[in-house]
Amino acid sequence: MATEQAAHAGSGSGMDKIIRTAVERGASDLHMKAGDVFRARINGKLVPLTKQRLTPDQTRAIALKLISSEEARGRIDTLRDFDCSWGLPGVGRFRVNVLRQRSSFMIVMRVIPFTVPTIDALKLPDAVRLIAEADRGLVLVTGVSGSGKSSTVAAMVHHINRTQHKHVVTIENPIEFLHRDLNCSITQREVGVDTETFSVGLRAALRQDPDVVVIGEMTDAETIDTAIKAAETGHLVIASLSTSDVTSTVERVIATLPHEEREVGRMRFAEALRAIVAQRLLPSADESGRVAAIELLVATPEVRGALKDPARLGALRDTMARGAEQGMQTFEQSVAALLADDRISAETAEAATVLATLAPGAAAVAATPAPKKGSRAAAP
Repeated sequence: MATEQAAHAGSGSGMDKIIRTAVERGASDLHMKAGDVFRARINGKLVPLTKQRLTPDQTRAIALKLISSEEARGRIDTLRDFDCSWGLPGVGRFRVNVLRQRSSFMIVMRVIPFTVPTIDALKLPDAVRLIAEADRGLVLVTGVSGSGKSSTVAAMVHHINRTQHKHVVTIENPIEFLHRDLNCSITQREVGVDTETFSVGLRAALRQDPDVVVIGEMTDAETIDTAIKAAETGHLVIASLSTSDVTSTVERVIATLPHEEREVGRMRFAEALRAIVAQRLLPSADESGRVAAIELLVATPEVRGALKDPARLGALRDTMARGAEQGMQTFEQSVAALLADDRISAETAEAATVLATLAPGAAAVAATPAPKKGSRAAAP
């Protein structure tokens, strides 16, 4: 009986049913590993969905089902790491990572809802809307893995799509949210399918008459340099970076630049930057999900001056804390505002504030509530 249940879980119809149930329960990620049960991350916690453990043959069959490329399926037994996207009709789309562990397959799936999120639905600060409406500049959306960066970027693109008349080119790995052409023309390119790498796709995008370029992941010096060039030449560039807060984001970008070009690169970055939106997800007060705490830096003249001087980087947090009129806020201010709105518990707020003050480069900034509505981000 147990063997029959496990076989059903690993079959196509059984897997689809489990995935559907997980999505209905609000799962953000699903884990399938040989020797373990199906697991899903729900409200930030990894919980079991089944009782029977999967076999290596079952996880191999699941991997084959999820990989759409015939070429990749043909070399399934030599794959070590593979990224792709997959859709289940009526349920959603998924970002899929197939990997090897202990010589067998494991699959991790990130849930991507069919509906593109909006800035209002995500309850992002008003300044994010104004940042998305900028004509040019570099916008970095940052956070650790699973912090909602993709949703925030998608909401910004959706806002542009509804309110502007522009050509938006995205370079993603894989494509996550699918954008329909509304007022804009949206060109979505997938690394490994439509273009070779992020840097190759980004260089090509600059020859495709774009107004806005979206980079799914900015990790290497070449991509960062090309992104800065794109912003310098009059494009709005929105890119994701896996850094925890504003200060570490600035440090990461500068450190990635070649040493001999670092000082010039610092100046170029300071002039090209439009804003940094750093976020973390916190458990909601009613335990029904998670809410985003946002740290936001807008590139005002004061901020640009600090970015150009390594000795003044520590002053960025104080500048954010004082920059409410420009739409800026620190994590501590965001957490205080969430607590004041009863969206998180006092215990969550205390833990999040301690974590924020322990972040690299953190200073003792009072956690006064951030402005809720009406704040406007200053033009660069």
